[in-house]
Amino acid sequence: MSRYDSDGEKSDDLVVDVSNEDPATPRASPAHSPPENGIDKPRPPKKDTPNSPASVTSSGSTPSSKAKELSHNDKSSTPGLKSNTPTPRNDAPTPGTSSTPGLRPILGKPPGMEALAPALRTPLSIAGSYPTPFAMMGHHEMNGGLTSPGVYAGLHISPQMSAAAAAAYGRPMGFDPHTHMRAPGLPASLTSIPGGKPAYSFHVSADGQMQPVPFPPDALIGPGIPRHARQINTLSHGEVVCAVTISNPTRHVYTGGKGCVKIWDISQPGSKSPVSQLDCLNRDNYIRSCKLLPDGRTLIVGGEASTLTIWDLASQTPRIKAELTSSAPACYALAISPDAKVCFSCCSDGNIAVWDLHNQTLVRQFQGHTDGASCIDISHDGTKLWTGGLDNTVRSWDLREGRQLQQHDFTSQIFSLGYCPTGEWLAVGMESSNVEVLHHSKPDKYQLHLHESCVLSLKFAYCGKWFVSTGKDNLLNAWRTPYGASIFQSKESSSVLSCDISTDDKYIVTGSGDKKATVYEVIY
Repeated sequence: MSRYDSDGEKSDDLVVDVSNEDPATPRASPAHSPPENGIDKPRPPKKDTPNSPASVTSSGSTPSSKAKELSHNDKSSTPGLKSNTPTPRNDAPTPGTSSTPGLRPILGKPPGMEALAPALRTPLSIAGSYPTPFAMMGHHEMNGGLTSPGVYAGLHISPQMSAAAAAAYGRPMGFDPHTHMRAPGLPASLTSIPGGKPAYSFHVSADGQMQPVPFPPDALIGPGIPRHARQINTLSHGEVVCAVTISNPTRHVYTGGKGCVKIWDISQPGSKSPVSQLDCLNRDNYIRSCKLLPDGRTLIVGGEASTLTIWDLASQTPRIKAELTSSAPACYALAISPDAKVCFSCCSDGNIAVWDLHNQTLVRQFQGHTDGASCIDISHDGTKLWTGGLDNTVRSWDLREGRQLQQHDFTSQIFSLGYCPTGEWLAVGMESSNVEVLHHSKPDKYQLHLHESCVLSLKFAYCGKWFVSTGKDNLLNAWRTPYGASIFQSKESSSVLSCDISTDDKYIVTGSGDKKATVYEVIY
């Protein structure tokens, strides 16, 4: 029996009863001590340390290692969803090249990588590798143990790294009590100092030099920065929850699973059953995204079908008021313009379909991604679109002129992204387990290493001061914008595939491979 099947069978036993204080309930993280990031005891790196890029992750955490056991479980009948751009782990360009278009490596197709990106194609319910729940871990605000990041000024990350170096540095041998905090693929001398704490946040300069980030004193304190999050409700959807969204004002949560979206009233404490169910797509096809229009009266649903469904929520019982059909066999993500006039759909063929919601017509397609477009966000002023793809690129588009503005090339498939509501910063969740925070115009960036596997969803708080990411490693991580000090972390019982934050930044909802959604209250 495959792990996917067995996890699905036992998932009913793993639903958390929120009436109990179970180990997965988040706990407070100490926020009074000044955060550090690998910065207390300077020690120059050894000369024999191989130059290894941070974007290489250990083989144990790559979805491709699960590809074979997952591929026969992919019950989707959607054609054409197999990736044609496999992502080998070894020959990775320098982390600085994401802002240098034109350095895309020419990749062969190694054996066993035909079914890459199962996290996008087949919703995962594979449990992570942790033996026990870590629940809330507050110690991540320390980012290693060096006092002076200057000792790394001369350590340049080279463009290439041999397979032997990747194997040697990908995962430490023996028991390591901090494996969940190490940056996979980095030399041990860069990620931790003997007697110090491992670093997880790195600044990458335009020429590819990496340094642990010294966090400022107000990294975890101040207005708008959470102290922790408390789990307050579990919504037992019954199928893997690939999409979640929260109404404004916060009352309803929408959970998208296989063939339907369920609506939950979370204003009633401990509500155990949905108030409504919207049957969409085909019964066996997963919903991948559901988005509310700003007035809360319309819901748009997309997934493993060529049709987007528009629901009228204002009628006595929710009803379908329109369907939008594209040529692509699936939609992986949706975004709505701030004025609610336009819907953008990330298509499995790589195109971004632009829909006029008033006339319900396709008005444009942004073409550029050479493999499926996996994630999307729109700038607060509605003038710029950001998209990520399975072709290892992030692209920005000018919505007034209808053209591509920028392209960032990576060595990993892009699974999630979010644009900061206050501007400047774009956070990107990678199949490689990295979170990268890019500046909208400058070439330098931050690279964050607390996930152990692919980063499946990402969302900024509306104040812009923090964001969350979720992963196949069962983790929900909250990060400070832009440098990634870890604010809090929650360990769930299975892969966390989706997330949303309420418009008042007081609630987080996650969707799980454990066939449930979890509602957190954010504590300030």
